[in-house]
Formats: sequence, C-alpha cells, structure tokens
Amino acid sequence: MRRILLVARRDFIATVSTKGFIVGLLVLPALISLVAALAPRIPEMRRPVSGEVAIVDPTGRVSAHARAALAPDAIRARRLAEARRVTAPVAGAVGPVADQAIERAVGQAPSFTVVQDGPGDAIDDIRAWLLEAGSASPRLAVVVVHRDALLRRADGELGSYDLYTSRALDEAGERALHESMHEALVSARLESADLDRGAIEATLRVVRPEAVLVTAAGARSSSRGLAQLLPFAMGLVLFIGVVVGGQSLMTSMVEEKSSRVVEVLLAAVSPFELMAGKLIGQLGVGLLVLALYVGLGLTALYSFAVLGLIEPMLLVYLVIFFLITYMVFGALMLAIGAAVNQPNEAQSLMVPVLMLLVIPYMLSPMIGQAPNSTFAVVLSFVPPVNTIAMMARLGSESPPPAWQVWATALLGLGAGIVATWFAAKIFRVGLLMHGRPPDLRTLIRWARQA
Repeated sequence: MRRILLVARRDFIATVSTKGFIVGLLVLPALISLVAALAPRIPEMRRPVSGEVAIVDPTGRVSAHARAALAPDAIRARRLAEARRVTAPVAGAVGPVADQAIERAVGQAPSFTVVQDGPGDAIDDIRAWLLEAGSASPRLAVVVVHRDALLRRADGELGSYDLYTSRALDEAGERALHESMHEALVSARLESADLDRGAIEATLRVVRPEAVLVTAAGARSSSRGLAQLLPFAMGLVLFIGVVVGGQSLMTSMVEEKSSRVVEVLLAAVSPFELMAGKLIGQLGVGLLVLALYVGLGLTALYSFAVLGLIEPMLLVYLVIFFLITYMVFGALMLAIGAAVNQPNEAQSLMVPVLMLLVIPYMLSPMIGQAPNSTFAVVLSFVPPVNTIAMMARLGSESPPPAWQVWATALLGLGAGIVATWFAAKIFRVGLLMHGRPPDLRTLIRWARQA
C-alpha cells in the first residue's frame, strides 16, 4: 500500500505542477467569469441610434400616439417589462440582482425625433426626404399609416403601416420603430372605439405567482429556470472532471512507456501497484478540478442569493458518482495508454470511450426535463452511462426515489470493478509491448490471455 501511495503522490504532483495544467485549469473559469462580467455591459457600449422619423398620417389620429410611443422613456419601459416577463421563472428566485442585470442588459433606448412637416406618401417624396443632404440630424425613416388603419374593411381586417428606412437606421432602431408603431396603432384603434386601454389591459393582466415546491422535507421556493440548467450543469461538471483526470492518466502513461521510464518503475513496483497508484493519483487531479468548478458554481449561486435551491445531498451524490464514473473511464483510459506507443495511436481507441461520456452528457438537459420518463429511468440502469444520467435526474425538480439512486450506484460500482479487471489484464500485457498499435479486438484477446 505504501508503494501505491508513493506512485499516486508522484503522479499527482507531476500533473498539477506543470504550467500547462495550471493554465488549462484556470483558463476556462477565467473565460466564463470574463463573459459573465462583459455580457451585461455590451448593450451599454453600443451607442443607440438617434435621428428624425417622419410620420405620414392620413387619419390624423395615429401620429400623436406614435410620438408618445417613440419617446426613449416609453421604449425603455416596454423593453424592461418584456425582459422581466421573459426572465420571470429565474428572476423570482434570484431577486433584486436579476432586476439590476435586466436593466443593464436592456441598455439605452434609441432617440427618435418625430418631425411635423415630413414628406408625402409618394415614393419619390419619401426618397427625396430621406436622402436630402444638410439636415440637422440623420433622417432615419418614414412611416406611412394606411388610410384604413382605424377602420375595419369588408374582409374584417384593419390597415397597418408602411416603413421606409435609410441606411442610418440599424436593426435595433428598426425593431424599436415596429414596437412603437404597434403600440400607437393599438392605442389609436381603442380610442376611436371609445374603449379604455388601461381598463382592458388590467382585465387581461394576470400576475404570475412564484411557484412553491412542496416536498416531504417541507416547502421552498421553486425556480423552473434554474431547474432546467442544473441537470446540464451536473453533467458538465462530471464530464469535465472525468475527462481531465482520464486524459492526464492516459497521456502520462503513454509518455512513460515511450520513454522507457515505465521499465525503471517496474523494477521497484509491481504492475498492479503501478496501475493502482496512477489511478489514485489522477483521481486526485479529477477531484481538484471537480472542487474548483463546484466551488465556482456555489459561489455564483451564493452571490445571487439562491444557494438554498441546492440540496446538500446533491453534492454528496455528485462526489459518489464522480468516483464511480472515474473508476470506469479512468481504468479504460489507463489501459489504452499502456497498450499504445505514441499519443496519436490512442485516438482510434479513445473515440468509443469518449462517446460513452459525450452521449449521456448531451442528453442530460432532456433527461432533466423528463426525469421520470421511461427513457431516463432505463438509461439510469445502463452502465457505464448510468451515472451521468442519474446526476441529470437528481438535478431536476423531480428527483428519483432513493432506491433507484443507490441501485444506479451499485450497478456503476460493478461496472467499475469489471472495467478495472479488464484494464488490469491489458495493462499487464501491453505495458512492455512495443511495435504495431493494437485495435479493439487485440485488446480483448490480451484480456483473455492474461
């Protein structure tokens, strides 16, 4: 046991002390933090469009409403209301921090100046007005309201408007114009019908309450938005931890074999001690990566005051299933490293192993949305993909029964024992073998012969 721990210590230190590992470990969290910091501020960096808009209104009743709807404060108020409505499932749990983020994301509204003496509705007049040089501010658009915009036609429909723009109007400004004209036409139509818009909107408005999740442990606030993200996050953390640890395991094994260092090591330890020590050492690397990303996630949840949405037992299950998943895939990657002579020879053998990791990871959002579906339940009992599928189910709003969780753990542990036995057979045969790289059938033959 002492020699196993010495090998594990040597492998762990040799991996985490390299510049490549340190940079790789810190780059992704740094990029995520940078994107999270800059994304809300990008709208603030963009200068909103500003210029003149002419309203050609043959009805004489739309332009006043259009002027009010095109005011910057009105545009910003509508955008804030829409953003709050869309983000309500998450914002209800996050609280005031989400409202501040929404206000930053909405940014500044375009500044439109509605002119009184615009062109006529003929296309030549519109072109001349838009392209006229020497105007005080950029001429952005001409809105021509249809004559029947407030009157119902024989087919039961009402008219609308036409929009003519110059190159100075960007996409955000055009979107704001359409939103504002929609508001103006609705207000003008209700006014012409002697209807109170405020009363109608109040009648149609139904305030959406925050859902309360009732469980055997009690009641707590529920966030569907976060619940949709959590299964994906659980699968991602498991995936990154196993891939980083397993990849380091395979790479170090190939390097030691190709440089004949492994022959020196075998003079001091047995093949089993070398394999066990390497598995434990790189397990420490994987746990370090897991701790970093889980810590970052918990810090983010704490900063948004939603740390209470994470069940403490979920973190315990994450560690348990990480150990099981690493036991399976780490052993297979170590066997591949012992069987080949160069890193490029391992690619063909690594593809099926990585696919067994990637497929359940890609399916984790769908599993989280339907955690108790037949597909999700069956996948939870199919090694070696069952651990990632179960983590996605545990991160959902409807976690599985405890017996299913522990049954998955036992099945995963059994798969880990089988994978370790298979890897040990290949490890013992392939460790000192050089020459033509083996294929999958050769590895199976080695396992039978050993």
